[in-house]
Amino acid sequence: MSQDSTLHYARVLTIAGSDSGGGAGIQADLKTFAALGCYGMSAITALTAQNTVGVRAIHGVPAAFLKEQIAAVIEDIGVDAVKIGMLHAPEIVEVVAWAIDHYRLQQVVLDPVMVATSGDALIRHETIASLVSELFPRATLVTPNLDEAALLLGRPVREVADLDAACADLLGLGAKGVLLKGGHLGGDELTDLLARADQPADQWLRLSGPRIATRNSHGTGCTLSSAIAAHLALGLELAEAVQAAHSYIRGAIAAGAQVQTGQGHGPLNHGYAPLPMRLLRA
Repeated sequence: MSQDSTLHYARVLTIAGSDSGGGAGIQADLKTFAALGCYGMSAITALTAQNTVGVRAIHGVPAAFLKEQIAAVIEDIGVDAVKIGMLHAPEIVEVVAWAIDHYRLQQVVLDPVMVATSGDALIRHETIASLVSELFPRATLVTPNLDEAALLLGRPVREVADLDAACADLLGLGAKGVLLKGGHLGGDELTDLLARADQPADQWLRLSGPRIATRNSHGTGCTLSSAIAAHLALGLELAEAVQAAHSYIRGAIAAGAQVQTGQGHGPLNHGYAPLPMRLLRA
């Protein structure tokens, strides 16, 4: 078999924190990759002691060791897309920016994780400026929720009418694309807005759907960004990847809505409709 016809899996790397409770972080990412037929790999930025109720402790991984994890994976296995999650310190951000440039990573989804579903802070304040300056321009897509957008912009984002202006300002921070997640909006219908710097605002994509009543929302943001990265690895264009990921996460939320896992915010049902591993040609 020639090198040109060599088969490989759709390879997705998550650079994120570990959730010992299994509902968010790299655990949610790897479950999502597997459910969508991709081969998942991880480079862990931090260990957390957490469950469905809250975060008890965070232990950061040294930046040099994170760099070794990333290099080991990419130099041997290769990567088709990358999901970036919890980056707790500026030196961690710098390693990730180096990796994007050094390995010329093309499909990068940045989920600017700042606060857990429980309300616990997951990022040092001084890291936010580094995240914006170093990674917003390097990412294909940035996926903040409304609370994260408010922290980034220094103002609240509370209404559907606020989404367009917030996306425009987030693009103004250097992002090429923004998916502003409306899960914290009030009302019975939720709206996410996909905005791209290379499109006029009247071409931005709105994704709306009815709110699913559940306490099990832990890891929703991690799962959505991972699903987008997985679909990019599988060859979908950005808008198609976002739409496919949106459909997947709504199914995962609905399938796990009534399940009791722990005493707080439980996880989604990541494996509600698993797909076989997809094979790609080099």
